[in-house]
Amino acid sequence: MEEFDCIEIYREYLRSRGLHPTRGRPSDAPARVRMRLVVELIEDLETIDRKTKAADKELRQLVAERGSTLMDLHGIGPSSAARLLADTGDIRRFRDRDRFASWNGTAPLDASSGDQQRHRLSHAGNRKINRVLHIMAIVQLRNRTPGRLYYEGRRAGGKTSMEAVRALKRRLSNVVYARMLADQQRRDLAGPGGQSGTTLDSSATGSNPHTDPSDKPHPGPNKQANPTPATTS
Repeated sequence: MEEFDCIEIYREYLRSRGLHPTRGRPSDAPARVRMRLVVELIEDLETIDRKTKAADKELRQLVAERGSTLMDLHGIGPSSAARLLADTGDIRRFRDRDRFASWNGTAPLDASSGDQQRHRLSHAGNRKINRVLHIMAIVQLRNRTPGRLYYEGRRAGGKTSMEAVRALKRRLSNVVYARMLADQQRRDLAGPGGQSGTTLDSSATGSNPHTDPSDKPHPGPNKQANPTPATTS
């Protein structure tokens, strides 16, 4: 979660108008009202900021106790990692990364007609996990990351901006699947009551899997292949 930079913006607003809460109240009534409202907003934002940091700290601890390394991926924070763990359950319930992509809605659907080959955005799947992957994609696009290079490569290949973002989300779905599968395998090797000290070795500082992603369309989630997640301890 991002810190509230607008707190400093409100403080600068006060300073720019000569309104300093610690230096007495302004003389005219409109200025006093403005100062009171801005000070109240700052106090509210500071309260939210403290609660957010406390929640992040708690989530980080819970994710770490689960033995997950999802937060090592660029664009995955405590809340996103917790959401992935909670909604996915046992990652092994997905036969492969393509089924995982169908479940989270990042696998494009075939919308071809005759000789015209077309794919369309899937509105099926787990929308909460789809949003996690969308946020991950946006964060990677804002920085010089392998995800951004992949996006730029797609754009150079003739894809529209929206199509390139969809392709990036599909790729990141593979990254997340590989990381969660490796974490699960490490927990299995460690056994109950212990954690392995090894880390997942992936290219580009944990942002890409070793294998290339599949951008082929899929028919959607296979309900029989994806039973209800097993209860995890």
